[in-house]
Amino acid sequence: MTEKPAAPRTLPRHSATFDDYTLSEIRRAAATGIYDIRGGGAKRKVPHFDDLLFLGASISRYPLEGYREACGTNVVLGSRFAKKPIELKIPITIAGMSFGSLSANAKEALGRGASAMGTSTTTGDGGMTNEERGHSSLLVYQVLPSRYGMNPDDLRRADAIEVVVGQGAKPGGGGMLLGQKISERVAGMRTLPVGIDQRSACRHPDWTGPDDLEIKIEELREITDWQKPIYVKVGAARPYYDTALAVKSGADVVVIDGMQGGTAATQDVFIENVGIPTLPAVRQAVKALQDLGLHRKVQLIVSGGIRNGADVAKALALGADAVSIGTAALVAIGDNDPALEAEYQALGSTAGAYDDWQEGRDPAGITTQDPDLMARLDPVLAGRRLANYLAVLTLEAQTIARACGKSHVHNLEPEDLVALTIEAAAMAEVPLAGTNWIPGKNGGF
Repeated sequence: MTEKPAAPRTLPRHSATFDDYTLSEIRRAAATGIYDIRGGGAKRKVPHFDDLLFLGASISRYPLEGYREACGTNVVLGSRFAKKPIELKIPITIAGMSFGSLSANAKEALGRGASAMGTSTTTGDGGMTNEERGHSSLLVYQVLPSRYGMNPDDLRRADAIEVVVGQGAKPGGGGMLLGQKISERVAGMRTLPVGIDQRSACRHPDWTGPDDLEIKIEELREITDWQKPIYVKVGAARPYYDTALAVKSGADVVVIDGMQGGTAATQDVFIENVGIPTLPAVRQAVKALQDLGLHRKVQLIVSGGIRNGADVAKALALGADAVSIGTAALVAIGDNDPALEAEYQALGSTAGAYDDWQEGRDPAGITTQDPDLMARLDPVLAGRRLANYLAVLTLEAQTIARACGKSHVHNLEPEDLVALTIEAAAMAEVPLAGTNWIPGKNGGF
C-alpha cells in the first residue's frame, strides 16, 4: 500500500505583540519579581529627523559655494537678562551627565572636546569636579531636584546655570545611582553613604509650580549677580505649555529633551512609555516662543537623539537655536566600541546595545567608578575624538545650509523641509514630500 505524502508543515509564526524580547522580559520579571533598570534612551522606533528631507537649491534658490562663501555657526545663549551671555562657536553643546554616572576621566574628556570646538559642556547631577571645570572653557552648572553636590560657590564658578525640571527619558521621574558606583569621592560630593543605592527626587523640594520657579530663578540671579544665563530644562511631555511657563518664569534659555534622550539609570518601562519624541517637541516649543513674541530672543536648545549634522540642521530649521548631545558624545569618546565586544559579551550584552551603565562595569572606562576600568580611558585622546566628531557635525550642518542657500545655519527654516510620512509631516508641521499638504493645517495638494 502506497503511503500518502506528509502534508507540508506551516512555518511557525512569531507574534508581533509577543516578540522574543517581550517574552524574555516576561520570563525575567516572573523569575525575579524586579523591574528592569537600564540607562540610555528609548529603543522603540518613533518618528524622528530621518523622516524629514531638505529641499536643496536649484533655480528658485541659489546655493552657496562651500570653498569660498562663508556659512556662520555661532550662537549666543542668554541674551535676554544675563549680563554675560555665552557665545558658542558651534550650535552643538554637551548635555548634562553626572560625575558618578560617568567617571572623572570621562567628564574631563567631555570638557576637553567641547573646549577645543568652542562650545559648552554641562555638569549633571552630583556637582562640579575640578577636572571638569579645569578643562571646560564654558561650563553649565545644573541645579537638580536632588540637590546632590549643590554649592553656591560652584554656581558662581559656572558660565551658565541650568534648572533641571526633567529629562526626556523620564519626565516626571527621578534617576538612580546604584551603590556599586557610589565611591568615597562620589559619596563625599553628594553627602551620601558609600556603596548604598540612591534615588534622585522627581521634583524640586522648594517649589511646586511656575510661581515658585520664578522665585527660584530670581534667587539664582541674585547669587550670581545677574551675570549668568539661566536655562530651564524640561523633558518633552507638554512642551508648548512648559516652554511658555519657563519663559514667563524668567528663563533666558529653554532646553527641551525628547524621549530619545538618554539617562544614567531608570526603569525600562519609563524610558519606553513616558514622554514624546523630539520631533514634535521642537515644533511645539518653537510655537510657544513665537506666540509670546520671543522666538530667537529666548533661545531654544533641543536634545534627544541627535546623531549627525543632518539632525543638527533639521532641528535648527524647525526653529531651535542649538542642540545638545549626550549618548552620541559618549560613543565618540569610546562607549560601546566593537573592539571591546568580548568584554561586553562577558557582561551579557554586546557592543551597540550595552546600556547597563548602573552596574559600574563598563569596559570602556566611561560609565564606571572602578579605578582599574577608569584608567582605560585616556581623557586627552578621548577629548580629541569628541572634538573631531563635533567638527564633522558642524561641517555637515554647514554643507546642508549652503545647499539651501543659507549664509548662517540659523537661516534654515521649515520651508526648507519636507516630510516622508504623514506622521512626521503633522508633527514637524512641514509638507508631505511632493505635496503642499501639512496634516491638520491645510486641505490641498
